[in-house]
Amino acid sequence: MPYLNRRHFLQAAGSALAAIGLSQADFLRQANQYGQVLAQGTPRKLALLVGINAYPPGVSPLRGCVTDVQMQKELLVHRFGFAPSDILTLTDENATRQNLLDAFENHLMQAQPGDVVVFHFSGHGSLVRDPDPILLPRIDRYDRVQGYNGTMLPYDARQGIQGTEVNDIMGKTLFLLMSALKTDQVTVMLDSCHSGGGTRGDLRFRAVESRLELGEAGPSQTEKDTHTYWLEQLGWSTEELKARRTAGIAKGVALGSAQANQLAADATFGRVGPGQFHAGAFTYALTRYLWQQPGSLPLERVFVDLARSTRDVARSARLDQAPVFMTAPDSSHGQQPLFFLAPKTPAAEAVVLGTNNGEIQFWLGGVSSQSLDAFEAGAIFTAIDAQGNELGQIEQTRRSGLMGYGVLQGQGRANTLTSALLRERVRGVPQDLTLRLGLDPSLGNDAAAMRASLNPIRRVEPVAVNGEESPNFLIGRMTEAGLALAATEQVQNVGALGTLGLFTLGLVPLRDSFGSPGEAVETAVNRLVPQFQVLLAGRILRSVLNSDTSDLNMTVVVQPMEGDAVGRGGSRGGRSTETIAQRLDETITPLKSGAEITITVTNYEDRRIYVGVLGIGSTGRITVLHPTDWSAPEDAALLEPGQSLTAPEHRLARSPGRDYCADPSDDFHLCLRGSGYVEMLTIASTEPLRDVLRSIQDIAGETRATRGQPMSLRETDTLNFVENLLGDIDRSTRGDFEVRGGVQAVDVTKMAAISTMIQIVEN
Repeated sequence: MPYLNRRHFLQAAGSALAAIGLSQADFLRQANQYGQVLAQGTPRKLALLVGINAYPPGVSPLRGCVTDVQMQKELLVHRFGFAPSDILTLTDENATRQNLLDAFENHLMQAQPGDVVVFHFSGHGSLVRDPDPILLPRIDRYDRVQGYNGTMLPYDARQGIQGTEVNDIMGKTLFLLMSALKTDQVTVMLDSCHSGGGTRGDLRFRAVESRLELGEAGPSQTEKDTHTYWLEQLGWSTEELKARRTAGIAKGVALGSAQANQLAADATFGRVGPGQFHAGAFTYALTRYLWQQPGSLPLERVFVDLARSTRDVARSARLDQAPVFMTAPDSSHGQQPLFFLAPKTPAAEAVVLGTNNGEIQFWLGGVSSQSLDAFEAGAIFTAIDAQGNELGQIEQTRRSGLMGYGVLQGQGRANTLTSALLRERVRGVPQDLTLRLGLDPSLGNDAAAMRASLNPIRRVEPVAVNGEESPNFLIGRMTEAGLALAATEQVQNVGALGTLGLFTLGLVPLRDSFGSPGEAVETAVNRLVPQFQVLLAGRILRSVLNSDTSDLNMTVVVQPMEGDAVGRGGSRGGRSTETIAQRLDETITPLKSGAEITITVTNYEDRRIYVGVLGIGSTGRITVLHPTDWSAPEDAALLEPGQSLTAPEHRLARSPGRDYCADPSDDFHLCLRGSGYVEMLTIASTEPLRDVLRSIQDIAGETRATRGQPMSLRETDTLNFVENLLGDIDRSTRGDFEVRGGVQAVDVTKMAAISTMIQIVEN
């Protein structure tokens, strides 16, 4: 089955790519074209990276665009062999319209046939009326952009405007600039959007409304003159330009961060303190994936994993953000690697940038957003050279943004490790992780009372919204906007207007968290304490996810009782084999309510492993899916080399007394009902996890769980269960390593944690 089928190509079109000339017809034309990967060793690699946070007054500021530029630059230099002198960056006030156009012409247009060109833009996008628009497909997502052209906002786009004329750079301009390049090996990446903008909850979005005080925005005369100039340079008529834009993008490959009717998130990562930073969800997912990419994979395959990774980053806020891509007409670029280059170095989590008085500085570009908190202090990395030879081990002592700092363990000289790659060996999960709850403005005068009620609760931290404190969830009152989002996201049981409850960072209500009208703040907090523990437990669990970095060689396949696999995953097995990705045409097709699934785990190690499978519902409730033999859970968890296990062991029959087709947010079983996301978390260890297995046995006895059937943990048991799990892993790790205090250590050679997300929709 191809990774990208016709249906996906048809659905994946977005305004960021339509802005530079994509057409629906070309999607269909490109879906099944194949070709050979280009030979390596191109004469030159040129990049122009643009990121704008600090726009002038009148345009809302962003926070993560300059970080995007740094993430791209470190990736291009250290993984793909770009010379730093061939990468030009423009940020904030330097990224004016004229500077950007001049840089494209004077820097990128040096490229000769066969050279590689990369252009990246992170900042606001918008729409302007197109005097000569191309006809977009008549589908819902294009309703609001028909007759318009997507734009990039340089720093001065909205300064000195006349009437409704703006100085945005139109997609049409970018199409002309791309056409003037002499090479076909061009990659354009746009981390912006055109669907609304502003903020929602604790999120910012990379778009500016096209509606101005005097009417809809249109291109300035300066922009029109730019079109005229490049038409003359290319020898084209306006009719030829329109025909070419209708046919597809100008050259190479283009990637956009979101579809036409979606928002591109400018997100916050890491907990409060020096380790916190902001970045685009799309750019972080892209660059992190490419640090971990095991070899020279074709773009179509890369995009499968990238789309999933971007959705995973955005999903914490229940934000639907799916990236899109397009290749030039009549090309085989979809079967060539991204950037038209194979990585020059092995996959890694980090790269050493230098040393200062014995302290090693390294860039953590390959670390997952979900596990960032486990890379502050106490993590241990193995340093390797470009051929994969081990050079030593580095202990991390602190982190500032994505810049890590550490010391060399044992003998050796730190200054000899510059440009060495770092692979995770041990991560250090902080023992003091908290659940940060943002105080939503809907609380009004009750905000102080809410903070006072939350302060005494262990490991719960009330924080401000839209500040620098990066909440995990929001707490507030239900509003009309919240009810509308609940309807859009098919979230049920969200309470009445004005009731108190929990929201995602994108202001989507959490089901079953809202109380009765008139409920006092203190009463609401007491009611929600068990749910706080469940949400904190989930946060801790996700900090140990390591399918990209674990050395255990195993796979997990989740599939309906009838049909193809919904998702496949695996640990890298010493990085000798690539992670098995979910197929894109399957991951964008959610399961209908009532579908029954199985989880199959296969051990490819030459040693036995111990396996547990958990189901996590949309409210965070955890259900133990394997092992379910409470009398001897350690024996039941054992998986011998070359063997597989399937959960459940037997097909579960429904009975009047017990409903095994349960809601994914409540008693999660293997028949899924309702709507929302559920997560399958498979944990494997080379050592028996005796404390957590003992706790399963105790809970089963207390709740009189039926042997051989899945068991939902009580809310009050969940946090203790997760702490026992990490305690087991920590003890196993510390037998081989000296790890700093204050963290629970996870040795990736002994443990794998693999997550598979599934979306459930009503029939």
